[in-house]
Formats: sequence, C-alpha cells, structure tokens
Amino acid sequence: MAELFQLQIITPDKKFYKGEAQMVELITTEGQIGVYARHIPLTAVVAPGVLRIHEKEGVKEAALMSGFLQVMPDQVTIMAEVAEWPEEIDANRAKEAKTRAERRLQSHDAELDVSRAELALKRALVRLEVGK
Repeated sequence: MAELFQLQIITPDKKFYKGEAQMVELITTEGQIGVYARHIPLTAVVAPGVLRIHEKEGVKEAALMSGFLQVMPDQVTIMAEVAEWPEEIDANRAKEAKTRAERRLQSHDAELDVSRAELALKRALVRLEVGK
C-alpha cells in the first residue's frame, strides 16, 4: 500500500479539498507531474488541466485552472484560481466557451490577445473532459 500524505486544495472562495492521498497528478507550466509522499520540496505554477487525486478508495477527478503548487514531504497544498468537481461543470456553457474561443482564434483579428484566447480554449477543453 502506498504511503499517504495530506492534500489541501484552496480556492479564493472555499477549501475545495482536504484529505489524505496516495498520489496527486496535475499539469504545471513545466508539464505533467505526479506527487507521492516524501516528494522533495517543490513549488510550481499550475496550468489548466485535469487534477487526479488518488485516494485509498479510488481516483477523484476535477478541473483545475491555474494557481500554485507547494510540495513538502508530508503535505501538498494547491492554491487554485478555480477548481471544479465534474458535477459542478455546466457542459453547455463549456461548449459555448470552446466555440467562442475557436472563433476568436480563427478570426486572425490584429487586436486579438492570442494567449488569452488560447487559455480560454484550454479551460473550456479541460471542463469538457472532466464534465463528460
């Protein structure tokens, strides 16, 4: 059995998750990362992606948008801008956001903030993947 560590996920409006985990997987700006107990100390920037929390009972998935990750040997803290469980995601709204972002990117408008439109598209795709 894998060793457990304390995982805490905090958003601006609530404690999204607090409990024991065997592993947590998420996307950082440097790529995908998986953290087990006794991981070396680490701080990273969270990028939009699917968060997977491996508990004794199974795996929970959530949409994680951005924020910071702090890893200590016996505790992991994620300070997230947005974190959503699948049942909290409005699939129709996510589809509309995806369509809007794709239209913006295809418009090639000179005034378009491309990185912002790409981020909006990524967020919509993450929500659609988790909310399926």
